Amino acid sequence: MTEMLHPPMRSWLFAPGDSEKKMAKAAESSADIALFDLEDAVAAENKPMARSLVRDQLASRSDGIERLWVRVNPLDGPWALQDLAAIMPARPGGIMLPKARGRRDVELLDHYLSALEVANGIDQGSTPVIALVTETAEAMFTTGDYKGAPRLVAMSWGAEDLADSIDAASNRNADGSYGFTYELARSLCLLGAAAAGVAAIETIQGDFRDLDGLKARAEKVRRDGFSGMLAIHPAQVDVINAAFTPSEEELTEAQMIIDLFAANPGAGTIGYKGGMLDRPHLSRAMQLLARAGRG
Repeated sequence: MTEMLHPPMRSWLFAPGDSEKKMAKAAESSADIALFDLEDAVAAENKPMARSLVRDQLASRSDGIERLWVRVNPLDGPWALQDLAAIMPARPGGIMLPKARGRRDVELLDHYLSALEVANGIDQGSTPVIALVTETAEAMFTTGDYKGAPRLVAMSWGAEDLADSIDAASNRNADGSYGFTYELARSLCLLGAAAAGVAAIETIQGDFRDLDGLKARAEKVRRDGFSGMLAIHPAQVDVINAAFTPSEEELTEAQMIIDLFAANPGAGTIGYKGGMLDRPHLSRAMQLLARAGRG
């Protein structure tokens, strides 16, 4: 199997697969990944046309194809195989799998992709996958099962489809915050991704005009452990990229922590700025520099 190389994963910008204009705009944006959507953004009667448009959009671009991904339809529905058969000849950078019911869906997708890669002269195993892991009630119980799942590089979660799955009137509290079940979904996605050793990606913010709210939310979930965030509008991309990019101050402090432990190799704890540092602080500092390409 080919080792997968993928671009940074801070911002993932959706574009409907039945709109040439919006897909081109997403591809030309500063988003780390442009996601051409064949699922929720496309009505059933438009899916055949959208497959052709997505394939043509991919085939028209010789540079940066690794950052052009496609969200296909769920594997338990009637359209996923048609999606894959249509787009794989154009070599998408990756696949988003919606409504994943658990590891078995990623394994099934791996089988489909392997056959289509071989058929189209693509290195087998070279197409990475992100799974949306909390969009059904069933899926909530399998978020910890993805360790070692083939091709998986990231996991994200969804609140709207989950609300529909459990017949909820709303997924929000009176103050606009997510209800308990949906905060639980976010946490299970984060923990599942950590257990699987892949990136955790925050779900969308529907109000694309509220950039201040987006900034605050993106910064918070990054502190919680998320690596990036889904976007539905180009205006959100720069805010997300900035929120998930470590500042020079953070990088400098991380290097100082690493240097302190290097100068005291036998120490388990070290005094620092009126507090104590221990080995988990060192591990987080090293991970921060590695994500920034300085490790």
